[in-house]
Amino acid sequence: MRWLLVLLMSATFATAEGERPGDFDYYVLSLSWSPSWCAREGDARGAEQCEDDTGFGWILHGLWPQKERGWPSFCRSDFRAPSRGETAAMADIMGSGGLAWHQWKKHGTCSGLSPQDYYRLAREAYDRVNRPEVLRALTKPYRLPVTVIEGAFLQSNPDWQADMITITCKQERIQEARLCLTRDLEPRDCGRDVVRDCTLDRALFDPIR
Repeated sequence: MRWLLVLLMSATFATAEGERPGDFDYYVLSLSWSPSWCAREGDARGAEQCEDDTGFGWILHGLWPQKERGWPSFCRSDFRAPSRGETAAMADIMGSGGLAWHQWKKHGTCSGLSPQDYYRLAREAYDRVNRPEVLRALTKPYRLPVTVIEGAFLQSNPDWQADMITITCKQERIQEARLCLTRDLEPRDCGRDVVRDCTLDRALFDPIR
């Protein structure tokens, strides 16, 4: 019985829904490698961002309010939901308006900001990152150590330290680069439940379409 109680407490501590907006410690800026998502899911869905010559590389997955341990989600916001036009306006860096809507609903509501201010802040955070150009130059799939991706980001952003960024994988592909930021969008060390790099030595990295 005791182990079950610990398990339930851990699950509740990791993520909590319906919390008070604005109650968090820092942000996680999540950048998704679009070609990997397309290969895993997007092609099967017929997603527009996966069409040839779209040129999507590191797109904005989201700007996530984070606590030192755990994170809030689906908070009860007093702000009116974003319009279809406002979500569509984020497609140039997020790949689709649908993703922008989902990110507001799950994460943006916990920021304490209006949808307009949340999207503005997310775009500013995205624009502050130097995304490695060398990765866009690849013309065919490669299998490589995940440390190569992390190293490319650190070289392109000299002010960052290794504990400020995490590279994730999914289905043996490079999935995301996650950077931890203060509420003022300054890089900072990630919390213990965020700083978990993928450890694959031969992760698949798909080229830009």
